[in-house]
Amino acid sequence: QMLRKITHGFSYLLVGAVLLSSQNVLAWGQNGHRIVGKIAENHITDATKAELKALLGGQSLAQIATWADEMRSDPSPFWQKKSSRWHYINAPSNSSTFTHNHDENLNKDNVSNILEGMYFAIDTLQNKNSSIDAKRFSLRFLVHLVGDSHQPFHAGRAEDRGGNRVNVTFFGQPTNLHSLWDTKLIENENLSFTEFAQFIDTDNAEIITEYLASSPEQWVTESHNLADKLYKLNNDEIGFSYIYENTPIIKTRLQQAGIRLAGLLNTLFDSSAKPLAKALKMSANTNK
Repeated sequence: QMLRKITHGFSYLLVGAVLLSSQNVLAWGQNGHRIVGKIAENHITDATKAELKALLGGQSLAQIATWADEMRSDPSPFWQKKSSRWHYINAPSNSSTFTHNHDENLNKDNVSNILEGMYFAIDTLQNKNSSIDAKRFSLRFLVHLVGDSHQPFHAGRAEDRGGNRVNVTFFGQPTNLHSLWDTKLIENENLSFTEFAQFIDTDNAEIITEYLASSPEQWVTESHNLADKLYKLNNDEIGFSYIYENTPIIKTRLQQAGIRLAGLLNTLFDSSAKPLAKALKMSANTNK
């Protein structure tokens, strides 16, 4: 019940969220999400691996990391009309910070933003009465959304659809700010997702501890603050200097997402996990 108390204790820092009603851009692209999944695989415990086996159905975390985007072509009403709301929190840069209490009646059809999506998935996975299908759905979405929450423009401005309406050129080729951060800057490294994950992963206990002393609200807020800076520093023509300055940010966000996903899964599935037992920082009102 510990994680249920944690999730109920967290307040949502929605930063004036205005959600996208529809979106076709894939956050981080396939490689970005697979990098997050692969890093997480490197840090989950043996006990967590054993618990996940039935839910993964022979797949890896890297494989299921892209499922929530791939399913957008499914013709069912949920995927066509409701699922896009799970991926984003979009706010104008001058918005205030709001709080939102955990909703006991949350279900997959009324999830309205990425924070609610993550907490719905967490609740489902820790609920002993959840069906195996419901848990598989939630695990696949959770792996994806932890990645999404670390992409700056998934907490960007509503008026430009998280950077999708900010046109730029990447070495002379037309694109937009959102797509640049989803795929272009990652693909520019010319690495497979396994190579990329290997290059940026860390076993540094101090860094891991710092990353894990956080909550999903903080992950989204970090992204919002980064997006706000990136909007201000944007250049219509993207070249070598932009890559040099911003690729380290992407590497850090992917690294953070992978470590935090592992910590979250260890908290859900292995109560004795060390050093990742405290994946989510205990808030002041956790025990209320």
